[in-house]
Amino acid sequence: MIIKNVIVYTEDKKFTAGGIVVHDDKIESIYTTENVPDMLGEEVVDGQGAYAIPGLIDLHFHGCKGDDVCDGDKEALGRIAEYEASVGVTAISPATMTLPVEELEHVLEVAAEYKKETNDFRKADLVGINMEGPFISHVKKGAQDEKNILPCSVEICDRFLKASNGLVKFIGLAPEESSNAIEFIQEVKDRVNVSLAHTNADYETAATAFAAGANHAVHLYNAMPEFTHRKPGVVGAVFDNKHVMAEIICDGIHIHPATIRATFRMMGADRMLLISDSIRATGMPDGQYTLGGQDVKVVGKRATLGNTDTIAGSATNLMDCMRTAVKQMGLPLEVAVGCATINPARSLDIDDQYGSIEAGKKAHVVLLDKELNLTAVIKDGVRIC
Repeated sequence: MIIKNVIVYTEDKKFTAGGIVVHDDKIESIYTTENVPDMLGEEVVDGQGAYAIPGLIDLHFHGCKGDDVCDGDKEALGRIAEYEASVGVTAISPATMTLPVEELEHVLEVAAEYKKETNDFRKADLVGINMEGPFISHVKKGAQDEKNILPCSVEICDRFLKASNGLVKFIGLAPEESSNAIEFIQEVKDRVNVSLAHTNADYETAATAFAAGANHAVHLYNAMPEFTHRKPGVVGAVFDNKHVMAEIICDGIHIHPATIRATFRMMGADRMLLISDSIRATGMPDGQYTLGGQDVKVVGKRATLGNTDTIAGSATNLMDCMRTAVKQMGLPLEVAVGCATINPARSLDIDDQYGSIEAGKKAHVVLLDKELNLTAVIKDGVRIC
């Protein structure tokens, strides 16, 4: 396959006019308008001047189209993966909620079985699991069910890793909640990425956790203390610890556009990860849904817990979040694409195969017109839409 007449997002996070040569399920090469290859006998996709970007990677979302990863159902995972691929998200690392340990083990076992059995180019690749709980804060629990919150435990963490057959890539904790938090981080950090998630930690506690080896922050600003001039909290600790990658939700609901722009300027784009935090209501009509066993009301893009004003995830997929970041929040397209592709690939340690358009990587290519509307998705070298 040759994808011609496109503006290619290259591995140096810049756009250049040219095309892409695909062989089987891999990218063979990129060409410019000065070295167009012979197309005789090749399947040709004419991009008609579209942007050609890598397939997006969502490393924190819960579900879509009526399904949730915590349903613990392989068919549901398949439907989730098919929807995500159809909107240009070609690799996924869904997030679990704070549930009983045995229930989480079942969810992880099902995900591991699904990954082993499924090889369908129409579906997004399952590349990880992001465990948002259960080692979180009662104060900053958000939409998580408080009765299932636990202090961090190496033994329970190892049960999760075993159940998932290594599919768990991130495990979150609130370091202020457990007296053994630092020892926990030091013990597990070489087996799994440790996140600060749903935490009420002050700056000093968060900084100590990052110094011990935690390297990830779950949905920056949300479910953590406010960032102020005298109490910089988790956000300030993320800034001071340059090895930490930070998720951020750009759905237009969770964070004000000015805060998004300021955060990217403060942290630097190479450390930012666009996520959707989408729930099962994504791609569905307004109405009543559930998240982690709790009722959620969805009106437009806003999802709230029960009859409260507490935001409960989002109803927006990652591609729409990326569009919002560019068209409504003022992020350059080059920046937004990188934060939804190569940055999450590096966080997941899959950047040898995913996250950029370069020779030898998987042929996951998404075409967007000048208004950022989806015009084509190529997954594993096959056009799926």
